[in-house]
Amino acid sequence: QVQLVESGGGLAQAGGSLRLSCAASGRTFSSYTMGWFRQAPGKEREFVAAISWSTGDSTSYADSVKGRFTISRDNAKNTVYLHMNSLKPEDTAVYHCAARSGVGVYITRHEYAYWGQGTQVTVSS
Repeated sequence: QVQLVESGGGLAQAGGSLRLSCAASGRTFSSYTMGWFRQAPGKEREFVAAISWSTGDSTSYADSVKGRFTISRDNAKNTVYLHMNSLKPEDTAVYHCAARSGVGVYITRHEYAYWGQGTQVTVSS
């Protein structure tokens, strides 16, 4: 069993920055892909970013966040981060961390087996 706990959400102004963290526990993460998804009110959960735990740190981003968001990880802390810059009001959502085994990079929510409860991000204009 894998437990994921997100933190770092909150209120930010447009153009500002936030850093989300996701602490993972319960299993060895040497071959796990980690992802971030978000869900705005009335919308489906959508892919934001993903990172492989294999060497090379392969990453993938949604077009809407490319150049503004950066996903990174700290293997020693079993933690994955989402650095969010140049925030926009449309980034407002509940952000969820997700995990799955495998060394690839996965961008579809149905491919992930484990999910955190989410952290709210609100961006004001």
